[in-house]
Amino acid sequence: MALIRVSEAARFMGVSDDTVRRWTEHGTLTPLRDDSGRLAVDGLELATHAQKLAQLPDDPKSGSSSARNRFVGLVTNVITDKVMAQVELQCGPFRVVSLMSSEAVRELGLEPGAVATAVVKATTVIIESPKGRGAA
Repeated sequence: MALIRVSEAARFMGVSDDTVRRWTEHGTLTPLRDDSGRLAVDGLELATHAQKLAQLPDDPKSGSSSARNRFVGLVTNVITDKVMAQVELQCGPFRVVSLMSSEAVRELGLEPGAVATAVVKATTVIIESPKGRGAA
């Protein structure tokens, strides 16, 4: 079981240490002690709680698609030139950036404040861990 100290849990969740302590006091998370005797929580339990809290709004145009990674959010910035554009969305706690044609931006009506969905379909996803066991 991976134990995560309160300060780390708070950082991962984007909340204060006091909020994590309240979660343990109210039974939302099980209070545990690490080897140093500091208050900690189970990493799996924290991850499950994070998933519950990270519910994004329903995708208004979701249909049949093989893409499983859909992030509904608000357009926060659009930078365009004659041919290409960079569009930034804030999808819950995540910033998603997409490069596309300026024509697509105009056709989709993308401007700051607009609701949009980022659909991610990737064959390669790189995941890093601070506690990895070395290079493979």
